[in-house]
Amino acid sequence: MVSPLVVGVDGSDHSLRALDWACDEALRHGVPLRVVYASLWQRYEGAVPAAGPDRAAERVMAENIAGTAAERVRRRAPRLRVVAEVLPEDAAGALLRESRSAFAVVVGHRGRGGLAGLLLGSVGLSVAAGASCPAVVVRGDEAGVAGTHGRVLLGVGDEAPGSEAVRFAFREARARGATLDVVRAWRCPAHEPRGHPLLGGSPARYHEDLASVVLDRTLEGVAPHHPDVAVRRATAEGPARKVLVARSAAADLLVVGARHRHGGPGMQLGRVAHTVLHHALCPVAVVPEPEPYPEP
Repeated sequence: MVSPLVVGVDGSDHSLRALDWACDEALRHGVPLRVVYASLWQRYEGAVPAAGPDRAAERVMAENIAGTAAERVRRRAPRLRVVAEVLPEDAAGALLRESRSAFAVVVGHRGRGGLAGLLLGSVGLSVAAGASCPAVVVRGDEAGVAGTHGRVLLGVGDEAPGSEAVRFAFREARARGATLDVVRAWRCPAHEPRGHPLLGGSPARYHEDLASVVLDRTLEGVAPHHPDVAVRRATAEGPARKVLVARSAAADLLVVGARHRHGGPGMQLGRVAHTVLHHALCPVAVVPEPEPYPEP
């Protein structure tokens, strides 16, 4: 059975933008699309009159949102298999549960109930931090969302060789016929240890070379299986979060990894993931990476 691509909708413009993106993504990968509207029937500001309808009317409103979303998909992609469902539970919890059997989960970067000063809604952050599958937050400018750049950007952190994020990025680049830009940021520590045996020359050159070694090691085992994907390796000086945000302006998708905790739910989202989720100029995919068990 093919796992579906799941997209959360709430009737807002941001969720409709995510819906269109998810529709195109499902077509690229040949997977069905599952549209989910989840709510505890709480009234979103501006969604219903102040007096409010009763619960039956709210249920009708929810079904209308889900049904309208499914019809929008059918008009955009008549051959795509799509189902829509209304779930009477909180949105974040529903999407996290859906993620256990999904190809990926897609959300907009803001919801209907989002506060104006927030760059990323609470549902998007919760899903990105806890999904069991790749979670995509659709954000950025029109060119990035429309996929006109022909580039997928992969930020390389300290992933193990052949990590899930690397595999996901290659699959995305291949499905899109895009170039895969793989970037490893590096910085010189403020205080280098004296007498370091490898720092006889330029410290900057040493750290740049080390970044290049990490980059090549991360790609080994995956790149040879995708000879049809054009790969551009690059090292860049500076904080990784700033490097990736700047380079996201020329990308259609930014891919980063996040590690699962042992003995607890969810993932640890570091500063890099948090920053790109709030500021990237293209959609962001956060791919869960299993935490390696310590050696005995």
